[in-house]
Amino acid sequence: MHFSFPKSFQFLLIITLVFALFSAGFAQKKGSPYKNLIIGTYTQSGKSKGIYVYQFNTQTGNFIKKSEADGVENPSYLTLSANHKFVYAVNELSPGKVSSFSFDPKSGKLKFLNEVNSAGDNPCYISVDSKNRFAFVANYTGGSVSAIPILDNGSLCTDIQTIQHIGKGIDTARQEKAHVHMTLLSPDEKVLLATDLGNDSINIYTIDYSHNSPLGYMASHGIRVEPGMGPRHLAFDPKGKFLYLVQELKAKINAYNFSEGNFVLKQTIEMEKPDFKGKVGAADIHVSGDGKFLYATDRGESNSIMIYSISSTGKLKRVGQVSTLGKTPRNFTLDPSGNFLLVANQNSDDIIIYKRNKITGLLIPTGKKIEVGSPVCLKFD
Repeated sequence: MHFSFPKSFQFLLIITLVFALFSAGFAQKKGSPYKNLIIGTYTQSGKSKGIYVYQFNTQTGNFIKKSEADGVENPSYLTLSANHKFVYAVNELSPGKVSSFSFDPKSGKLKFLNEVNSAGDNPCYISVDSKNRFAFVANYTGGSVSAIPILDNGSLCTDIQTIQHIGKGIDTARQEKAHVHMTLLSPDEKVLLATDLGNDSINIYTIDYSHNSPLGYMASHGIRVEPGMGPRHLAFDPKGKFLYLVQELKAKINAYNFSEGNFVLKQTIEMEKPDFKGKVGAADIHVSGDGKFLYATDRGESNSIMIYSISSTGKLKRVGQVSTLGKTPRNFTLDPSGNFLLVANQNSDDIIIYKRNKITGLLIPTGKKIEVGSPVCLKFD
């Protein structure tokens, strides 16, 4: 028996098959284990040329170098636009600068766009909003926050708003004046949080994206921490309900409930064990993508990563501590799959790769490391 479909149905069947094949190919590409790892460094040591891009396999932990952008001075902290088309770097200098690059995720190549002054000395942190309208910069030595408009082509504008912090702390060596260390957008991007190591505060700024000077100070919402703590970095849980602060000078972590710019302190926890007698210098802090674990580094004499479980109420419980297998761990990151944690050891010129147990949160060294001079910032695209 011979049977044939109507031509209209045949056409529909062909379109459906083509769409299915396209979708399968897209899904395969989207689910690829290969991610770009972008590395910021200090070039002043003479061991680094600038920004490096590696391909990282999130299933095996293997890596290969793809490209580098040389001639960039001290690109110590980086951020990537939400559309993955641009990379922004602070140039930790005096006077400070900020550089913009176009980024090709396929080749990993960075193309320099332009450079502007950061309107403050030694910028150490940069973030951009999800629509790539502004770059928000923390000027550490300058003690100020800068908002830099971003043009449609990804380059930076010279029409910069700068807000100067004032005040000092009880540590006369480190808190002789304001030192802004981080500029972090809230998950809804309605406010900007700025930690100040110098005056023991977290300032809150409203953001009006329709103006070239978008920041407005919310005096009633900012908070002061215990004197001498030295607030450094913040991390939200994935739902934006809990906020964690690592305090550099005393190596403590504060846990807060956070809502509409308001902080409610619920816990303060020591990073080092009670019998630890060495010098401390807490550095970075991140929450796992599933919201179950928090990790923090101490770049003091212990050179360690602390591991904490997060309860349903947001409180922390220590579950482990491992050596960073190097000197002066600065920034670290979890890969997008959550399978690995990578830590940048600034003074041993390497990035150590750990396998992460998603059930326990614990870290196991893989024996793999990326050798890069003075690495201080790690970003996955």
